[in-house]
Amino acid sequence: MNLKNRTVGFPISRKENERRRALVPDDIAKIKGKNNLCFEYGYFKEFGMSDLAIEKMGCSVASFDEILSCDVICDPKIGDAQYLSSLKEGQIIFGWIHATQNRDITDSILISKCDAYAWENMYEFGRHTFYKNNEIAGEAAIMHSMTLTGTLPTGKSVAVIGNGNIARGAVRILTLLGANVSVYTRKLEDAFRQEFEQFDIIVNCVLWDTSRKDHLIYADELKKMRKDALIVDISCDRCGAIESSIPTSIESPVYMVDGVMHYVVDHTPSILYKSASVSISNEVSKFLDAFIYREEDKSDVLAKSLIIKDGTIIDKRISEFQHR
Repeated sequence: MNLKNRTVGFPISRKENERRRALVPDDIAKIKGKNNLCFEYGYFKEFGMSDLAIEKMGCSVASFDEILSCDVICDPKIGDAQYLSSLKEGQIIFGWIHATQNRDITDSILISKCDAYAWENMYEFGRHTFYKNNEIAGEAAIMHSMTLTGTLPTGKSVAVIGNGNIARGAVRILTLLGANVSVYTRKLEDAFRQEFEQFDIIVNCVLWDTSRKDHLIYADELKKMRKDALIVDISCDRCGAIESSIPTSIESPVYMVDGVMHYVVDHTPSILYKSASVSISNEVSKFLDAFIYREEDKSDVLAKSLIIKDGTIIDKRISEFQHR
């Protein structure tokens, strides 16, 4: 039986100040099945391209509700979307989902019986597919937080926790701005606990295991830190590595606790949304035809990113993590 090609819908995120796009205009030409792409009205307004221009390229534009009826929903921040439980059985979602850390997201997907492909689980050649976006997260967080303090980190003592892609981006900017950077890997947690008081700025880049009851910095220890100290928690785990961390927004990015400024914006790449969108689109464009022509099973990268199928959890880490 020959099944018809799938449509892929691209909604505009309703998350506050989320301006990243899953696909940019320059990459549309790479898609063989571009006639099956459907974008919400105004999707490329931030990139200076009209809906009419998109239609001339062979794609479709539609309302938000019509986008949600497409066979595949491609949305970078789909894990934060409010429409997950309203999708229909057989639809596919493709984006950052983070179901492992969030039971509510998992339940919504299971109720809808969608298939879920998680960007956070996509790896090629041992490297995360969207590593450039993660580096931008680190870069944007440092640049944005510095503007809020009104000072440069030049000559300041900075601790960066983690050595992944986010940390790499943060260290790159900090070094360029003349900071004295010390990097603490997970193996150096005990060393950090002994030394954190000596730093002007602490940048957290590690995803915290929510089953852990300890913290790297406890709330009652903040008063030990230097005057005008800054915590930049890019991982944004509520009460995680930094006990006093509460996720913030781009509109209201910082708060003070015991004289220590906390910056905990949970989607910093959107600050540099054009650069982030280009990096995302470069990767997403490689996989859209697989969904359109029902060939996703031929991609090892996609196969390993399938976390939920037909209302059944495929990625056992979700169940293990959420039942600890």
